[in-house]
Amino acid sequence: QLQASGGGWVQTGGSLRLSCTASGLDFSTSAMAWFRQTPGKEREFVAAGVSGRSPRYADSVKGRFIFSRDRGKSTVYLQMNSLKPEDTANYYCAARSRWNVQYDRDVGYENWGQGTLVTVSS
Repeated sequence: QLQASGGGWVQTGGSLRLSCTASGLDFSTSAMAWFRQTPGKEREFVAAGVSGRSPRYADSVKGRFIFSRDRGKSTVYLQMNSLKPEDTANYYCAARSRWNVQYDRDVGYENWGQGTLVTVSS
């Protein structure tokens, strides 16, 4: 299971940190990711990472968002800085048993957390 939290409302330029705690899976080897979705649009890749590799980011968030993992807590984080109104979305964490080169495609992820809503006002 994946339990996400940390969403909320923030003004443009502000920051939020999302958390996703995993249970019932091998966190040390699992690839973890964040996706986001707004009504009427497809789910969009945000960031992904696995132990031993540098995180990967969507171009739209590169330089603003930071993906990190805490193995001891089986938790991944998404630090979101310099937020923009276009970052408004439901954010979902996801896990897959192994890293894959298609890390930015949602179809390969086996486990999903509930969404946490991020709203950025202009």
